[in-house]
This record gives sequence, C-alpha cells and structure tokens, in this order.
Amino acid sequence: MANMITDWTEDKSKKFQKEIMTFRHKISETGLFTDEALIELLEKHPQNKLDVCTMGVSEYPDFPNKFRTGDFRDVPAKVLIDAAKAGKVWINVRQAMNIHPEYKTVLDKMYGDLAELSGTSVYNAKGGILISSPVARVPYHFDKTETILWHVRGKKVLYLYPMTTEFIPDEAHENSITNYIDDDLPYQEYFEKHATVIELEADQAATWPLNSPHRVDNQTFCVSVTTEYSTRESAMKNAAMVTNAALRHRFGMNPSYSQDGPVKRQVKSLFGRVISKAGLVPDTTPSDMVTFKVDPKVPGYLVDMEPFERTF
Repeated sequence: MANMITDWTEDKSKKFQKEIMTFRHKISETGLFTDEALIELLEKHPQNKLDVCTMGVSEYPDFPNKFRTGDFRDVPAKVLIDAAKAGKVWINVRQAMNIHPEYKTVLDKMYGDLAELSGTSVYNAKGGILISSPVARVPYHFDKTETILWHVRGKKVLYLYPMTTEFIPDEAHENSITNYIDDDLPYQEYFEKHATVIELEADQAATWPLNSPHRVDNQTFCVSVTTEYSTRESAMKNAAMVTNAALRHRFGMNPSYSQDGPVKRQVKSLFGRVISKAGLVPDTTPSDMVTFKVDPKVPGYLVDMEPFERTF
C-alpha cells in the first residue's frame, strides 16, 4: 500500500502535537469512502456504535447548536446517505476504522506512516467516520485525547481557539472529562475574533495541540475520518482533571489545573487513576434522549418525536 501521507516535512515533525497544522493524505484512493462503500459499511456496522444526529437550538445560550440524537432503526443505509446529502444530518460511524478489517488495514497504515515520518509513537489509535450534510455544524467543544481530522470528501471550515481558561474553563473541562457523551464547552460570539480558521479540502488533514477548543462548519456534503489516540500527556491530564472534578463535586473545593505546577499535576494524576479504578469518579453524563427519527417520506428526512432515552 502506498504512503498515506504525501507532503510531510521536517518542519511538520517539529510542529506535530505542539501547533495547529495541516498535511495532505491519500485515504480517498483506498476506495473505501465512496457512496457505495459507505452504504455497505453502514449496512454491517453495529447499531450501538452508530450515531445519527441533527443540530438544534439549545435552551442554554452558552451552548448553541447542540446535537440532537435521532432514531435511525429500520432505515436503509442508502436513505441515511441520502439524508446526509439533502437534510440536516451528522452521522458518526464510531470505531469503524477499528471494527472492520478493510478499514483497520488503512488505519494501521495511516498511523504507521505518521509514526515513521514524525518520529513520534502513537498508542491505541481509534478511528470513526463522519458523514455529514452541507449545513452540518459541529458545536464548540474539545477532544479528551490527541486528535487528527483526516478530511476525505467535500469542504469544511475548522475554527480553533486558544488553550486558555477564557476559552476552556477548568470547571467546564472537568465536567466534560466526567461526561461520557458530551464534550461541548460554553461559547461566546466574541471568541471568533481569536479563532484560527482552516478551510479543509478533500485529502487534507488537520491536527492541533491537545484539548484545543474548536468547532466545524460544513460547506458541502462531507466525509471525514476522525482519529484519536492516548499519549502519556493526555492520560496524565485527564486523570488530574478527574481528581479536580472529585474535589469540586464531592468536597466543594475550587481546584485549578491551569494554576497547578508540574509536581501537583503529577500527584493529582496518580490520585485520579486510583479513584477511577475505585469507582469514585462523579459521573456527569446525562441520559441520551432521542428527539427525532429519520423518515425518507418527508422533506429534509427528519421528523420530531416525543423524547425517549436511547437504548439501541
């Protein structure tokens, strides 16, 4: 299999994981991301690892454009692709790059090439496939592990924001670490003055420093691969945030990761691992409520329904 990454340089090796950067790739040449291939993938992918969402108006002003969960059961895979092209739909095929052998071969090649070119080892990489409408908007959020967005088809705009407590407050960070389905952060319109804007085209990837706040606006129908992997830094930081969440929720304290020194962070990281294993971490995950269903008989493919908790 040919190299997946085509324009890597020594300068990119220096910037990798430290700065916002882009590079080119050849994932589309695998043939696994055409409409036909994606329909075949959706037909065999586990239902409990598939999310079909739309964007809705939030009741909380600081959290605009919240995702809503949809019911896609008994909907043919081709209809889901049609809905993504014609409606207001965002599909996340979670762990598709790990579960299916033909995609796992590609994922291994992607990260094998990346490790060789960058000189940086990566661990337990996981990859999902995003299939999304021209009007899809991903809310302002951060990722809990190192992340690379490998864009494959279409055009989208990526907005990245500074890694300061103004843009990712400690308490919001802690809440997301202990929330297993939601990484959203509070957002204000003035943040846009500080955004780094990347216009992503097909066969282009973007990566950024750990936990950088960001959001994404589609310009066309899009297909992307999103990969995440743990590093020593991300594992230690997440564990320290777990400790701070426990201190805040269980003892009424006001901890601050941003103000802690290296030794204090390390101690909190060790303690966070202990309480995680002991089951003492406060879980802030809300119920995942289904609020619409996919229906090919209506314009836009979406029909609101009485909310119920997702069990599929």
